[in-house]
Amino acid sequence: MELIINNLSKTYTNGVQALKDLSLEIPKGMFGLLGPNGAGKSTLMRTIATLQEVDNGAIDFNGINVLTQKQEVRKILGYLPQQFGVYPKISAQTLLDHFAALKGISNKKERKEVVESLLHKTNLYESRSKNIGGFSGGMKQRFGIAQALIGNPQLIIVDEPTSGLDPTERNRFHDLLSEIGENIIVILSTHIVEDVSDLCSNMAIINRGELKLAGKPSQLIDNLNGKIWEKRIEKSSIHDYKTKHNVISSRLFAGKTLVRVLADEIPDSEFASVAPNLEDVYFSTIN
Repeated sequence: MELIINNLSKTYTNGVQALKDLSLEIPKGMFGLLGPNGAGKSTLMRTIATLQEVDNGAIDFNGINVLTQKQEVRKILGYLPQQFGVYPKISAQTLLDHFAALKGISNKKERKEVVESLLHKTNLYESRSKNIGGFSGGMKQRFGIAQALIGNPQLIIVDEPTSGLDPTERNRFHDLLSEIGENIIVILSTHIVEDVSDLCSNMAIINRGELKLAGKPSQLIDNLNGKIWEKRIEKSSIHDYKTKHNVISSRLFAGKTLVRVLADEIPDSEFASVAPNLEDVYFSTIN
């Protein structure tokens, strides 16, 4: 099971080039797609989800041409977009039943079994009779996953699924995604590095429509061993350090500015070598 993207390009009518000759291979399991806002992630996700045309390129999923065989793709696709609209005055059970009918499950008994199974799987069964408008953000996201799982899809796309969730709901959502992603392809599109670090066995970073880096998170982190240096400096000195060194990130800490620098050798004697993490991979790639 593999999704193969070849030379995908897309330019909008306003002149913005969202995808630039992008090629990528996505294997089975959880796959993280990282990039800042405006990197082209949502354009790529909508294209894979058969909701958007591209200028040129090809996408193959197990012998299905994603760009031309849209109905075949939709039979095996689950999709949770960044903005997932629901009918606020309808119960979770009723709306999920409606989605299951739209997905082609015509037998009422079978549909009832599918809906109840998904409500249990997403920990929403106890709230099945409540109107979705009264759900928390995390509950709405879990409902979004429930509808995406209708029909036992082989490919699931989730776009920025944890934005705005509190830590408890975020952890619950992570557990659910991890369970789902064991035997199918789940593409997690996000700008939250920690989501990819926690969940994904493979990943890619895109920026300005281009593929910048791809691989296993652990290996990409290992590639930076001995190359990340950290130092506390005065906030007023940050410009000088950015001029002299390859500063990949900085943040305020205890009234000082903590800078992290990418370098093969120690930048100066006051820097300390630190273990790299996925944020270092991300920031060193998009800077």
